[in-house]
Amino acid sequence: MAGPDLVFALELADLADSLSLPRFRASDLHVETKPDLTPVTDADRAVERALRERISAARPGEGVFGEEEGDGGGAVRWILDPIDGTKNFARGIPVWATLIALERDGEFTVGVVSAPALGRRWWAARGEGAFADGKRIHVSGIAELRDASASCSRARDLAMLEPHVAHARGLGDFWQHVLVAEGALDAAVDAPLALYDFAAFAPIVTEAGGRTSAPDGGAPRVREQVVSSNGFLHDAVLALI
Repeated sequence: MAGPDLVFALELADLADSLSLPRFRASDLHVETKPDLTPVTDADRAVERALRERISAARPGEGVFGEEEGDGGGAVRWILDPIDGTKNFARGIPVWATLIALERDGEFTVGVVSAPALGRRWWAARGEGAFADGKRIHVSGIAELRDASASCSRARDLAMLEPHVAHARGLGDFWQHVLVAEGALDAAVDAPLALYDFAAFAPIVTEAGGRTSAPDGGAPRVREQVVSSNGFLHDAVLALI
C-alpha cells in the first residue's frame, strides 16, 4: 500500500496529465523564449500553476520549487518540472514528462515521472520500491562495460563512452534515466542539471536498485552532470567522463 505522500504525488501527476496532454500538438500552442534562451509553453505555465494551487490547498505549509515560478523554500517542499523536454513538446515529439518530487529535510522521498504522450509513468517512494505502470521495476545485472547499453545527452560524453560499451545513443532528459531504472539501459550520463531536472528520477533509480550521482560519486548536485547506472557500472562510467 502506497504511503500518503506517494498517493498525493500520483494525484498531482493525474492533474498534470489532464492539462498537458490536450495541449500537445495543439495548433494554438504558445511558445516563448525565456531569458536563459530555453523555450517555455503555455502548457508549462498552466501545469505548474495548477500543481502549486493543489499543493497549497491540500498541503498548507509545504513549500514548492518549480521551474517556472521559483522556490517557496521550507524543510518539506515539492519540486516540480511541469514539462521536462519542452523542446520535444513544442515540436510534437512525444518524449516529455512532468516530474514531481517530494523533498524532506534534504532527502528525496518521493519521485514521479509521468509521460502521458508515451502512455508511461514511473514512480518510487523511499523504502517502497520503484514501479512503472504499476509493475515493480529493477535495474539490469550487466556488470561489464563491454556488454552495456548507455545513453548520453551530450555528444562529447557519447564520444568518450561509445568505444567502451556494446551500444550507445543519445536519448536525453528524464527518458534515459527511467530506462536505467527499468533495466532497458545500464547507464545514463546527463548534462549539468537543475534540481527540478533530477529530483524526481533520482529516487526512482535508487529504489530500482541503481545509483545516481555527481561526477565525483557524491550525491547529485545542481549545475553539475548527473550519472545514473545499475550500480555495477557506476565507477567505470565515472572514470570515463
